[in-house]
Amino acid sequence: MARTDLILRDLTAPAADGYPLSMRLISAPEPTHAVLVTSGTGFPKGFYERFARHLAGRGAAVLTHDMRGIGGSRPEDLAAMRMTYEDWGRLDMPAALEALIAEAPGLPVTHVGHSVGGHFAGFMPNHAKIRRHAFVAVGSGYWRKHPLSYNPVELFFWWGYGPFSLARHGYIKGGGLWRGADLPRGVFLPWRKWCHDPRYFGERLLTELQPNHFAEVTAPIRSWIFTDDPIANTRTGPDMLKVYPNAPSELVVRRPADYGVARVGHEGMFRRGMEPVWDEIADWLMVG
Repeated sequence: MARTDLILRDLTAPAADGYPLSMRLISAPEPTHAVLVTSGTGFPKGFYERFARHLAGRGAAVLTHDMRGIGGSRPEDLAAMRMTYEDWGRLDMPAALEALIAEAPGLPVTHVGHSVGGHFAGFMPNHAKIRRHAFVAVGSGYWRKHPLSYNPVELFFWWGYGPFSLARHGYIKGGGLWRGADLPRGVFLPWRKWCHDPRYFGERLLTELQPNHFAEVTAPIRSWIFTDDPIANTRTGPDMLKVYPNAPSELVVRRPADYGVARVGHEGMFRRGMEPVWDEIADWLMVG
């Protein structure tokens, strides 16, 4: 039964460059630990609400947030927005972490990163404040390591729908082929470039993506992937763990049938019916 005594608070906090970010804290009345939940590309914080409530029901203070350009952190004129993809890791995720620490002082802090939320943990200058990471659906976006059946869809997104949407709207319009939230131009263009590189962004960490802290991350990582996810799969999941060379890591492969559901895919882990894996993640976060 869901707890009815949880504390919910919406807040806005600035990133290091002053950009205002929309956040939500969901907490047990007397939390014993704190969890930062970082979103996949195009997923607003509300998508993680049920999952966050579940963790809070197990004694956590949980912070979800909208990356700049998304949901409550979207500017009035998205087409005019100037940013780049890694700003989410360099500026937004660190600000959310500091906001969580301020709301839950003295508590051990852990992290659940969905998709790009796991990709970008190494951009965070304050990553050392996180004790351990649970990655969900974190795998390289390199298209040739995805199933052949998925390739036509993603290539059309990169070279058909995406350019058309940029030309027409000045941003990637959500709905239809792209089911996520509207995306800023500065997210789409580097993302497309990386997804056409066998090394994804790995080699760029030495050059154009400096500064970064991937080699400094030593907190343990456990990465959950699902066999019906075309993006984060058994080929691409290990690739993303390699960009954290000094973090103890483990890849956990699960089937939808393990949880009695027909589909999980890239985002389904956060939907109703996945409470058993939520408990797996909660147990992992509370170790140590």
